[in-house]
Amino acid sequence: MDIPPKLDALELAAILDTMADGVFVVNAAREVRRWNRSMERLTGYSAGEAVGKPCGVFTWLEGSEDEEKEGMYCRLFAEGSMDRCELTVRCKDGSALPVLVSARVLLAPEGSPHGAVVTVTDISTLKRLETEVTQLRREVEERYRFHNIVGKSPAMRQVYHLVELAAASEATVLVRGETGTGKELVAKAIHFHSPRKDGPLVSVHCSALSETLVESELFGHVRGSFTGAVKDQIGRFERADGGTIFLDEIGEIPLSVQVKLLRVIQEREIERIGESQARKVDVRIIAATHRDLRKQVESGQFREDLFYRLNVFPLYLPPLRERQEDIAPLVAHFVEKYRARTQKNLSGVTPDAMRMIMDYCWPGNVRELENAIEHAFVACGEGEIGALDLPLELRRTDIRDRICERRTAHPRETPPRKPVHRPATKEEIVAMLQDCEWNKAEAARRLGITRTQVWRRMVQLGIPLDPPG
Repeated sequence: MDIPPKLDALELAAILDTMADGVFVVNAAREVRRWNRSMERLTGYSAGEAVGKPCGVFTWLEGSEDEEKEGMYCRLFAEGSMDRCELTVRCKDGSALPVLVSARVLLAPEGSPHGAVVTVTDISTLKRLETEVTQLRREVEERYRFHNIVGKSPAMRQVYHLVELAAASEATVLVRGETGTGKELVAKAIHFHSPRKDGPLVSVHCSALSETLVESELFGHVRGSFTGAVKDQIGRFERADGGTIFLDEIGEIPLSVQVKLLRVIQEREIERIGESQARKVDVRIIAATHRDLRKQVESGQFREDLFYRLNVFPLYLPPLRERQEDIAPLVAHFVEKYRARTQKNLSGVTPDAMRMIMDYCWPGNVRELENAIEHAFVACGEGEIGALDLPLELRRTDIRDRICERRTAHPRETPPRKPVHRPATKEEIVAMLQDCEWNKAEAARRLGITRTQVWRRMVQLGIPLDPPG
């Protein structure tokens, strides 16, 4: 067997100089013998300035800058090694560089310390990112404090109390409320004040997923399990492991997927599509819906056992029309929000404009109110937001009355019609879409078919996917 020749000095120097990490060698007297180019780059000291100098000329800090650690070498030679020790080195220009240090003592043939090799890794970028993440986490937690959900009405005070109770527990939460009442905001407030706040929060908008995609999105799939599955993909439940998954519009999930979702809640394990291996997941589930799930259970559109699994801790968000005393604080909140965002000097809302705002029924709830204030910030130049700066549906009495009459005549809680045994005609679909303000999911519910079937029939019959005008 051939014995490889020993490295000569030039080869050793070349190897050291190509390393991305800083490397230097000290002798038993703790004088620098080698100093690679990365050490020059990291510290600002050239090899000529470092070699032959005692290590004490380089100040090493640990923890805070007040804790000088010139005794690092004493510890190294006493223990024989250092592994991934976080230190700070004082550079030539006076700056402090956070580094990760590993070292090994070199022993002479008789066993006495001959010197040491030290590697230095720059972790300044990592430290900066850690600081940014910590700051962003503080900002997120501040943004989703309980009382950032604006409202002082008795109904909202009850909501604050329930959110606080939910955050302190691990129970599955079902948030009910009309579109735009702030269900996702409540889910985020619960997560960011729960013991899982350091884990991920994964949101799934179930109504935005087709029947063919929802199972793959939730549970993942393996390569080749269906056409288009070109690689393995983890699902949302696996992404939420250690944290919270928020299932928005849970009432839109097909019955076939409801069975698998029930197993996840019961067993806390999932199976990817095309795979028989069960994978454990540690997730807290928060679901939300604008539907009456009890009536969906009665009509056979939602599994009863799944409903009871989700409805462990129910939380109801009242619509804005039922808590009018919260409208003025919300207007003030959104004015302040968009004043900061747009830098426009708008001081508030005129009495006439506020009267129109108070007279409106707000079918889109808080989200629609915010959109109205944003619209006003576009239309208004300075001073106060006036009546003419508000959206048309608030200013035109005929439009406003028609919208509010429709809200009274066709509330969201209207039970679905029994499934028809023939395809819905173009006239039936258009009429239902008009009644539902072109909300395809709501039209599907009332027609007793799926949202995908409504969309498919609209394409077949040449019905515009967006409302006319």
